[in-house]
Amino acid sequence: MLNNSELAASATDPQLVQAARLGDLNAFDELIRRHRQRCVSLAASILRDIGEAEEETQNACWKAFKHLDQFQGDAEFSSWLSRIVKNQCLMLIRSRRGVQFVHLDERRPTDGNEPIQLPSADVSPEIEIGSREVSQVLQSEIRCIPRLLRNVLVLRDLQGLPMSDLAAQLGITITAAKSRLIRARVELRHRMKRHCGKTGPWTLVTTENVAPSRAICSSQRS
Repeated sequence: MLNNSELAASATDPQLVQAARLGDLNAFDELIRRHRQRCVSLAASILRDIGEAEEETQNACWKAFKHLDQFQGDAEFSSWLSRIVKNQCLMLIRSRRGVQFVHLDERRPTDGNEPIQLPSADVSPEIEIGSREVSQVLQSEIRCIPRLLRNVLVLRDLQGLPMSDLAAQLGITITAAKSRLIRARVELRHRMKRHCGKTGPWTLVTTENVAPSRAICSSQRS
């Protein structure tokens, strides 16, 4: 047992853990004092909120105190405490998002020995073909837009040029460039609607992999 704060401050982490297991609150207070700031920083990096980080660190420290007998000493106490903090933060995020976390190697009694199958993140062939077709339609229709309007559309919506640079390159004012861009977007939108099916513009717009697709239904903004 470490009977006062000065003795606790001079002890090592393993000594403090042993004393805390015997009921020495000074020892556990010293452990938390040493590692609390690191835990708060870890929690803040996960939650992006210093107030919540402070609260969840406090909750984690309380859990560490209640379950100190589970600390086996295989790793540093600071690492063990950090894991508790991380889990505490992830539990908070889980409760807010309503997301169910599963282990990739989890087996369910009702499913036999089959592992959990996760959906593929790869783009399906249908989406890939659709994206290519929409891209071709867009390129064709953009080429049909009058050159005066086409230039500003290409520079702004395809090349991402700032309005000031765009205006300077075309030798016009920013106000004139904005006006042309609005007209160009309206023109392209009308042209693309002719290719839409019964579901309306979303037939084309919902394809996310076509870079210029935002020009189809973008609002009149600069």
